[in-house]
Amino acid sequence: MTNEAPGPADPGAGAGLPVLLEAVLSVGSELELRATLQHIVDSAIELCSARYAALGVIDPERVRLTELYTAGLSEAERAAIPRLPDGRTGVIGALITDPRPLVLEDLSKDPRSSGLPPGHPPMRSFLGVPIRVHTEVFGNLYLTEKRGGGTFTDEDLALVRVLASQAGIAIGNARLYETARRRERWIEGAAAVTTTLLAGRPAADALMCVAERARLLADAAAGVVLQPTPEGGMEIVAASTQGDPGDLVGTAIAPGSPVLVQLLGGEPVFIEDSATDPRMTTHVRERFGPSMMLPLQSGGQLIGTLALPRARGGRPYDAVDRLLASQFASQAALALVLADAQHDREQLAVYEDRDRIARDLHDLVVQRLFATEMMLESTKKRSASAPAGDTVGDELGRAVDELDSTIQEVRTAIFALQQPPTDAPTTVRGRILRETGGAAVLLGFQPSVHFAGAVDALLPEPVAGELLSALRGALAAAHRRAQVTSIEVEVDATPARVRLTVTDDGRTDSGTRGTTLAWESELTP
Repeated sequence: MTNEAPGPADPGAGAGLPVLLEAVLSVGSELELRATLQHIVDSAIELCSARYAALGVIDPERVRLTELYTAGLSEAERAAIPRLPDGRTGVIGALITDPRPLVLEDLSKDPRSSGLPPGHPPMRSFLGVPIRVHTEVFGNLYLTEKRGGGTFTDEDLALVRVLASQAGIAIGNARLYETARRRERWIEGAAAVTTTLLAGRPAADALMCVAERARLLADAAAGVVLQPTPEGGMEIVAASTQGDPGDLVGTAIAPGSPVLVQLLGGEPVFIEDSATDPRMTTHVRERFGPSMMLPLQSGGQLIGTLALPRARGGRPYDAVDRLLASQFASQAALALVLADAQHDREQLAVYEDRDRIARDLHDLVVQRLFATEMMLESTKKRSASAPAGDTVGDELGRAVDELDSTIQEVRTAIFALQQPPTDAPTTVRGRILRETGGAAVLLGFQPSVHFAGAVDALLPEPVAGELLSALRGALAAAHRRAQVTSIEVEVDATPARVRLTVTDDGRTDSGTRGTTLAWESELTP
């Protein structure tokens, strides 16, 4: 039994040099980490003529095995092994706590041996070598059962140590490549979430978008977003799973929970097993294993929490997962704040537009009603003393016309109030109002618009397009004329025809005031 092997022998002196060179080339040919690890195991078993080989990946934080790559085992033998060794006991645990090369003639006779699990094939001769990536022990390479019944030699150990050294370089490169790819995916995911949120999605859809994208990026069983409750707890308001989220939405963390104290303080929470962690108190914790709970905060404002639990027995989150997910949560929180601010700006635009319409109603409609009232009052006084057949009827007729015009203005204003300024109107009335509203920016005043007849119901799309084109031309021509202070737009629709009349008070080239453009189109029954 040898605990510390002597320095590596010259591999060129043995027949294993060609196999070693081929193994080194094979190990360095892959950039994908999992493929690289499997290549190392396959190369080692051939290099030393071993029956079985394995590579155990060590979690430096938990000091245990997280993954095991094997070679030489049949599918039936793999299926008979109940679970991954914990790496804390036996010879495997000894190599993790004391990472030095180890050669044993008979594994079962070593006092550190804890035996083999049921169903495991028998193993006697053993060779173990640590694999270092820079100064960190990444894992251990194990070989057992030297073919021919012998034990592993010093030359075998030297060859495996050279292979382990090259494997450390290859693993380092593969890890850098994998980290770069994972970082790229998370960055792309954060950019996609930001773009989606700033597109004006409703609040519930925005939170669901964050949960769904984070779940896919983290390879989690679920992605959930929690928000603070008035009672001081947190409640799941959005949940994304591969299937039906069930009763996830609505699940609440009670006030005073230990995990809640950390989250409300803006600290991330990393959990190894949700089902057994005493900090987890919800009834859904039994479904999940490793989990990350990341605060969504921006500028000191806590919006909520993003939780990414994996299934029971799932792979624990490593340091890169935690870093990238935390950065994603920060970016998503900022996007949520910006989306909320954008929604507030849109609401402010609505209020400003309604305030403008209110001013228009006051300046135009209310003044016209007041003038009509004075006209009727004057007419009433004169009618008391005037002979029959005087001009009373004419003035009353004008008053009625003014009232009818005022009613049309009120109807137009009410319809404009119903059109959100950020939405593209779909009705003919809305499109006409949008055209005149846009012209008001250049004109310095709002054109007056009157509708008669069922404009939206009677005008087909081609005719509506021609009408809008004629309206744009008329408004542009009015803008070019001098001293234009008012424009009246009238749209009159009947089942047989539609007529557009645009009248302004600007001066023409001949010096006359008052210009009218009329456009008319027949409507096919």
